Amino acid sequence: MRILIQRTTRASVNVDGQCIASIDKGYLVFVGVGQGDTDADAQIIAQKIINLRLFEDENGKTNLCLGDVGGELLLVSQFTLYGDVRKGRRPGFSEASSPEEGKRLYLLTAELLRQQGVPVQTGQFGAHMLVELCNDGPFTIWFESRRQE
Repeated sequence: MRILIQRTTRASVNVDGQCIASIDKGYLVFVGVGQGDTDADAQIIAQKIINLRLFEDENGKTNLCLGDVGGELLLVSQFTLYGDVRKGRRPGFSEASSPEEGKRLYLLTAELLRQQGVPVQTGQFGAHMLVELCNDGPFTIWFESRRQE
């Protein structure tokens, strides 16, 4: 699995002109599921999101995690994180999982995060979404579950 985390002061998702999810201080996390990803990848991703220290302490050092600052999460499915642009001018998505497995692991990740007591909002899987955010920093982190060595 691949995630792109953006520290934000606010973020929201609109579908068909309706706001379906919004958060204040926290992380907007784009989630991509790849071929061969499993429940174990979802668990790695959830633990990484929970434990990352991306917020500044009183000394200006990034020593605080989401729970330390009472932050919220907005998870948005994004298979385009598996877009391969090495050849040609149009991305290929052959490394992305099937929509069924992508949805299952995306929702599992959200549930694992909720089990940790974090407020979690989600986008709408498979929908055309308009995502808005105020990236705080800007601060953006990329992480892949299979690159754990």
